[in-house]
Amino acid sequence: MMDDSEMEAIETPSYGSSIGDAVSGRGQESMSNEDDELYYIPERRPSLDLGPSPMDTSNWHYVDQASSPAVSYWSVTSEDLNKVDSESRSSTRVQLNRTDSYSSCYSLDSDDCEKRIPKVKSKDDAVCEPSAPPELVQDPNNIRHPSLTVAFTFKAICKTLGKLSNVDVKRFKTMLWTRYPQSFNTPPQGMDMVDLVDRLLECYSLEVSLQITKTLIGELGQKKIVEFLQTLCIRNEVRHDLCENLKRTYGEAHEDLALQGEKRPLDEVFVDLYITSTCDNGPNIEHEVMTIEKQDSNREDGKPLSTRDILSAERLEHSYMKFMLLTGMAGSGKSVAVRRLILDWIEERGHQHVSFLFPLPFRELRKFEGSTFSVLDVMHKLYPETKKLREEDYRDEDCKIMFIFDGLDEYDGQFDFQNTELLSDITDSSTLNVILVNLLRGRLHYRGLFIVTSRPQVRRIIPWDNHYDEIDVRGFRDHDRDEYFKKRLRDPDQAARVVAYINSLKTLRIMCHLPLFCSLVADECQQIFRERGTQAGLPRSITYMYTKLLLTLVHQHRRFRAPDRSPDKNREFLMKLGKLAFNMLEQGQFKISRYDWKEIGNDDAEAVRNTGLCAQYLVKPFVLSHEKVLSFIHPTMQEYLAALYVFLSFTNHGKNIFEQQLKHRVKGIFRGHKAMELYKSAMERSLSCEDGKLDIFLRFLFGMALNSNLKLLQPFCTSSVKWPTIIEDAAALIRKRIRDNQYPDRNGNLQCCLEELGV
Repeated sequence: MMDDSEMEAIETPSYGSSIGDAVSGRGQESMSNEDDELYYIPERRPSLDLGPSPMDTSNWHYVDQASSPAVSYWSVTSEDLNKVDSESRSSTRVQLNRTDSYSSCYSLDSDDCEKRIPKVKSKDDAVCEPSAPPELVQDPNNIRHPSLTVAFTFKAICKTLGKLSNVDVKRFKTMLWTRYPQSFNTPPQGMDMVDLVDRLLECYSLEVSLQITKTLIGELGQKKIVEFLQTLCIRNEVRHDLCENLKRTYGEAHEDLALQGEKRPLDEVFVDLYITSTCDNGPNIEHEVMTIEKQDSNREDGKPLSTRDILSAERLEHSYMKFMLLTGMAGSGKSVAVRRLILDWIEERGHQHVSFLFPLPFRELRKFEGSTFSVLDVMHKLYPETKKLREEDYRDEDCKIMFIFDGLDEYDGQFDFQNTELLSDITDSSTLNVILVNLLRGRLHYRGLFIVTSRPQVRRIIPWDNHYDEIDVRGFRDHDRDEYFKKRLRDPDQAARVVAYINSLKTLRIMCHLPLFCSLVADECQQIFRERGTQAGLPRSITYMYTKLLLTLVHQHRRFRAPDRSPDKNREFLMKLGKLAFNMLEQGQFKISRYDWKEIGNDDAEAVRNTGLCAQYLVKPFVLSHEKVLSFIHPTMQEYLAALYVFLSFTNHGKNIFEQQLKHRVKGIFRGHKAMELYKSAMERSLSCEDGKLDIFLRFLFGMALNSNLKLLQPFCTSSVKWPTIIEDAAALIRKRIRDNQYPDRNGNLQCCLEELGV
């Protein structure tokens, strides 16, 4: 073997040599015979003597240089080629047929950097002798996979060469110089990894560069490293196809512009959500009239997080948790947060430590009920591109995989954590229930990262000894809510009007902390602008929007969690829940105790899981104890359901619950003055409460008399009641109370009641 001084003599060219010397004289240093076989450098044919200049290249064809994965280190020959554009033309030229190769890789005495140059016998034969066929031929019929980019190829080759030992790297460079000397102006031994791979990609197509790397490493006897490079290429293809699949599914906003029948990219309408690191936060208790005591066990707000912080690389550095539970009340934006997380991964804006991300919504998983399958089977079914992956890819430390189980609250099965068989791998087959038990038990977390989204009540079923982290999606903050309407409505004037409209109605503004409610308001405003023009007035009644929210939760969202129910069952459920809401409201109570819940005989699964009208969370009255508490998703929803109970009691049963002695009336036949008795007694009860606990309730009760609201509530009514004069009579009653000024501090609320009536 040569010593370092001899090696350096070969690697370092003379800086005082001419261009022809640098190209053609690389193999002229003397070497001992024993080194000829290992460090043989093929003899280069002499440069053509064309006169005073080394070579006339005016007739050469030039191609645009593609962007390089790293800063290119141009040789003197490359710079010289760019300066000879204006010289006289000659019969000698290089014809470039490959558009993805660089002209800079052609030396002045080579015809093609991908062709082996045979030893030239004479100077005369050099011009007419045909070039040898290239060693590496790219199949023109083989279509390049779109995932094969310059950036990926550069990183893949660098990463692969980085696994070689220093000795093998030197051997690789020597073999590269021996096989393809025309691609280098100097021996590659002096090049670092970036320069070497950069030069390789300059001279050859991406496919050929990978083929050269695999071939030479294979000849070094490093088959495992060759397999490593092949694995990188396969994973890159799968990731690209998976991203395209996910982009089609999650890349557009489906919840808006439904009336126009168009979709928009999520980036155009997405607004950051308020996500906190603490849970059991209870409902939002901000109220227009009352000051309500904080109902949760967390006295301090948690640390704000973004979707990019969920199981991020930084978070995993400080925690061994691989299971994240993402909770939030109905309509708080959990699914939108998941959609944002997925797109961030696709667009390489977050979670880039994750090689593959697989959303597995429970709406899709429920289709597998009644059969035996594995998580891997589900992935192959939902994402066919994953069939290229091998089972060992899912166990590789360098291949992190994230699974997102969206909507655990949509599954109504019972979990038995004591007697269920154990699964330890995503390839193990069983039923859906067994797979979910093992997921919540922590048995499937060995390699993967798991995110489960759910409404808060599901956390109570997770075993206490299963280690997991939990964050809470709280919806919108004020500035986020305003930003949502600005993005949602493309017309800036319309957006400004809607924002001003929301801010003018405090209760409406507070309730817009729920993205679902914001979406309903935006839909309604867009409908008005479309039908009546941009300058049309927006309604001052809030009852209609609460009714739309009720129907969305009870009908549209419920269908994903439970079978449809008859109108009678829905009416019975709402009457029981409304009665509880009214009784609690009169007592100034906003937490539902176990005794109260048991008394009405309602199933908490319907109120909490199926409809989402109620939420369940934990409070810690003492240090070492905690208790489960239920409440309505917002105090105003409790007030609305209380008003609905009073309204339906009178409409369907002829009962005025404010009377001391209820009298039975024949349902279906009512007169206007009897309806006014209800409103008169409700107003008197509300005004008698000095703390204003029935003020918002009274607004809802008046608002339910509007025809637009009556149409929405018709499925809950057993008779078609028409009150032709109730609006005028109710408005006259309210105005009289305002004139009497008996309760001056309550006149503002009475004025709001007039607005609910639309007068």
